[in-house]
Amino acid sequence: MSEFHGDQQSHGAEQQDAGRAQAPLSSHGTAVRSGEEALRERHVARAHSASARTRGACRCAGVEADPAAVIAVPTEAASKAANALRLSADALAALADGAPDPAADARHARNAAAASVLAAQIARSHGTGALSDAAYQAALKASQAAGLAAGKEGLGRSEVLNAEAEAAETAAVAAAEAAGWL
Repeated sequence: MSEFHGDQQSHGAEQQDAGRAQAPLSSHGTAVRSGEEALRERHVARAHSASARTRGACRCAGVEADPAAVIAVPTEAASKAANALRLSADALAALADGAPDPAADARHARNAAAASVLAAQIARSHGTGALSDAAYQAALKASQAAGLAAGKEGLGRSEVLNAEAEAAETAAVAAAEAAGWL
């Protein structure tokens, strides 16, 4: 699986190394990961990628997210951006805690992808043209695919739905880069 964004490559490698240090060793001395740990890595990678898209879209829109701007029902771009960034950060924090749980991990990745749609909407309203529209549509598709992977049919374990979510995330990153958001 290819990584979604440069920042995630180094972070993902650090997480893999940390996971190998704690994983039991096979008879050949290599680390053995459980299926749930491998699934968590995939969900974490998607969540980090979506979070990076959220930050990039907000930055590109010129919307600085002030933590004080987080309100229950945001109506202004700054409040919406702050909420999107908070939701994204909450999803990443939840993925860092506890034992791997594919269903919960997929829901957190879905939440990060959903936050990126809000940020993409803000960035699209500040940008013009087909590239901004395409980046928003790609963010929406990535969120929908993440939702399917986390839904009752997949529960974070479906290889097909996870692969579709990963492909949609990769496409969302490419569209965000083309729009100048990343």
